[in-house]
Amino acid sequence: MKITRRGFIQTAGAATAIGMAGVPYIALGASKKVVVVGGGTGGATAAKYIRMADPSVEVTLIEANKHYYTCYMSNEVLGGERTLDSIKFGYSGLAKHGVKVVNDVVSGIDPKAKVVKTIGHGDFAYDRCIVAPGIDFRWDKIEGYDAEVAQKIPHAWKAGPQTAILRKQLEQMKDGGTVVIAPPPNPFRCPPGPYERASQIAMYLQHSKPKSKVIILDPKPKFSKMGLFVGAWKKLYGYETDNALIEWHGQQEESGVVKVDAATKTVTTAFGDEIKADVLNVIPAQKAGKIAATAGLTNDGGWCPIDLLTFESTLHAGIHVIGDASIATGMPKSGYSANSQAKVCAAAVVAMMNGKEPGTPAYVNTCYSIAGKDYAFSVAAVYRLAEDRSKITKVSGGLTPADASAEQLKREVLYAHSWFNNITHDIFG
Repeated sequence: MKITRRGFIQTAGAATAIGMAGVPYIALGASKKVVVVGGGTGGATAAKYIRMADPSVEVTLIEANKHYYTCYMSNEVLGGERTLDSIKFGYSGLAKHGVKVVNDVVSGIDPKAKVVKTIGHGDFAYDRCIVAPGIDFRWDKIEGYDAEVAQKIPHAWKAGPQTAILRKQLEQMKDGGTVVIAPPPNPFRCPPGPYERASQIAMYLQHSKPKSKVIILDPKPKFSKMGLFVGAWKKLYGYETDNALIEWHGQQEESGVVKVDAATKTVTTAFGDEIKADVLNVIPAQKAGKIAATAGLTNDGGWCPIDLLTFESTLHAGIHVIGDASIATGMPKSGYSANSQAKVCAAAVVAMMNGKEPGTPAYVNTCYSIAGKDYAFSVAAVYRLAEDRSKITKVSGGLTPADASAEQLKREVLYAHSWFNNITHDIFG
């Protein structure tokens, strides 16, 4: 079933309302403590919405960094369309909602004692804990590539300093240079992200260094929004022509990167081909953030199994895991997914802490990809929990049509920027 954009926005608002419905406002009573680990999209949203639903709950957010850089819209920094500061957010807005923000590193979580341990501020007791650790990397999957090498050959898949490094390298590259992007295998944060990145970099090169090109060495035979990206590349960047600004090589050519020579910026593919780059962007395979593994919240695959009704860990009671780290079967690992999941989790936590049964949740996601100047497209969906609670199922949604007009594509850029402003205000405002 397809819905209009207006319909989606209305339904998304209803979904949020459903997620928070039935949560009582209790101004008095025994103190209730929630500790949120991680101040990214999921963690910050959960902390804020718990306080909004029940101000009697004491919420402490523990985050190592004083500022958070959103991964969404960070590709525009690489393309030169926005500044790094425009994706940087602090936590003063959460403090205004009564969230206690602690800048520290969480060293462990004791599910039996119900304590979150930090390096500098001691222990924090909780009634319920929400863990939003984001992602970490599987450094052992590509020979010659590790955290130290990433300071010279950036992944830029955690926005901030890494984004700045990659942008600077693009600016310093000579005209006629080659940018090589090595996307990760599934599953990973933001499935369309590497291909939007290639588009944004190509847009920059087309304007500033037109003799250059982008080569994508993908370990997968297909990728998210592939038809729309390929259509954009053909219109904008001469894809599949002799003068193409973008080349994509998928798994059918066994071109996934298996080795990196940092000294020469040369990559080796699974087929044995060696490709030298002037700017090299390697995005490693991923898993749940480090604290999730330290706390025993991950399975053998490195991700966190959860009850999809409440996002409570199936490995440790009383701890909930949201965002990219969770196995939210049926939903992509995206910023809007994390925001939606956080609201569902917040509602469930408040309900359970007040002796109520969590309501049947609804979830939403939308994802914009800006492929060029005045050229963007999106996918949007509304989800419900399956009756057997085994997966989150899509009940309605929409995708930018392949034959969208130039005006529609231009309007999608405006929608994308508006969405970014709205969601970051919703999270951090």
